[in-house]
Amino acid sequence: MKLTLRVWRQKNADADGAMSTYEVDDISADMSFLEMLDTLNEELILKGEDPVAFDHDCREGICGACSLVINGDAHGPERTTTCQLHMRSFQDGDTIDIEPWRASAFPVVKDLVVDRSAFDRIIQAGGYITAPTGAAPEAHATPVPKPDADFAFEHAECIGCGACVAACPNGAAMLFTSAKVNHLNVLPQGAPERETRVLDMVAQMDEEGFGGCTLAGECATACPKGIPLFSITSMNKEWLRATRRGGQR
Repeated sequence: MKLTLRVWRQKNADADGAMSTYEVDDISADMSFLEMLDTLNEELILKGEDPVAFDHDCREGICGACSLVINGDAHGPERTTTCQLHMRSFQDGDTIDIEPWRASAFPVVKDLVVDRSAFDRIIQAGGYITAPTGAAPEAHATPVPKPDADFAFEHAECIGCGACVAACPNGAAMLFTSAKVNHLNVLPQGAPERETRVLDMVAQMDEEGFGGCTLAGECATACPKGIPLFSITSMNKEWLRATRRGGQR
């Protein structure tokens, strides 16, 4: 395939950015989207030009690093991560716009790379269990009802890619935060800190400057791991309960 790429280029966080146009040829339909970008960068390096900076790591749809807005959609036209998006999703002669996540809480570092450390700080605020347990207990030592285990696993699938923020018209991080709150709060190990966890993580989310949630639903539509929209309402109930009880510690 021969493609026209319109790529966001920005030297650093303080510089102005703009779309730059590149032509790539001989792109296989079996290539992943990141392999296509690798091909572009090889050509740019051979020409003595600065390659396009973009995040990537596992390239297996697990880590969430490969976050791009492709033709206006978080991760592109398929409900998957960018590294698992293949060029067969496009047609010969297509023009593809490639941009970084657009959210004030995710400032651009360079080109397509954004700083998502705001997510790390939300996790640091309460996305953990502090109860001392000594050595790792046996998996079956603490009985967990299957509905609770299924609920926890469903929310633990969140890979923190930020597609929910990029897709949200308000730039909200409610789906990410709710996934991290809910998967711990429903388990007996997380119960002692469930109130302080939700209060602290929501407070940190607000402090980071993410937008307010209006339940538009775009976050759940864009999530490559299928975190459900009801995750947000479940967290809201937890937050209201903790607020009314004064956030017992």
